[in-house]
Amino acid sequence: MTVHKLVRLTRESAADFVRVASHCDFDIDIANADVTSYTVDAKSMLGVMGLNFRRPMMVSYSGYNRDLEEFLSDNAAVA
Repeated sequence: MTVHKLVRLTRESAADFVRVASHCDFDIDIANADVTSYTVDAKSMLGVMGLNFRRPMMVSYSGYNRDLEEFLSDNAAVA
């Protein structure tokens, strides 16, 4: 089952997000919530930095990692 969560990232928190995502053994995608046709690999710093940080982002994944869940919870965006 694929999980979708809205988050708000800043340029500063993006590095932490990519670090946490890189430790997961499953695929994680991220896209600006309003432009989901442009989806990038959440483990790619270059890809994540190409997103619009002024808008909420949609994170999609199929797996569980406690650190990822904690990060997403701490940076949750209000829909």
